[in-house]
Amino acid sequence: MRGIRGAITVEENTAEAVMSATQEVVKAMLEANDIRTEDIGAAIFTATEDITAVFPAKGARALPGFELVPLFDARQMDVDGALDHCIRVLLLVDTDKGQREIKHIFLGRARGLRPDLVK
Repeated sequence: MRGIRGAITVEENTAEAVMSATQEVVKAMLEANDIRTEDIGAAIFTATEDITAVFPAKGARALPGFELVPLFDARQMDVDGALDHCIRVLLLVDTDKGQREIKHIFLGRARGLRPDLVK
């Protein structure tokens, strides 16, 4: 089992923006790592305190194949100076890939969270 990280920012706190951004980052994570939904053990989503319009997991649930994937939402810690309007994702997946082969996905202003992983 491996963890795949992802994050994305939204420019507005609306259900449409949150769901669309969540779908964008999750799809990118799946594609970059050649992951099928049946290989996902669980998906954990966090959102910063300024995202209140909808749970990010609702966006993922609407993706094809996510009907049976266990999804969990949590509140990101409110740390001084932290990135705002940010959704973070952790996919726990069954894969034969080594840790160095995993491609973590950071989009929007979230690219600044792990510049060492962004190409």
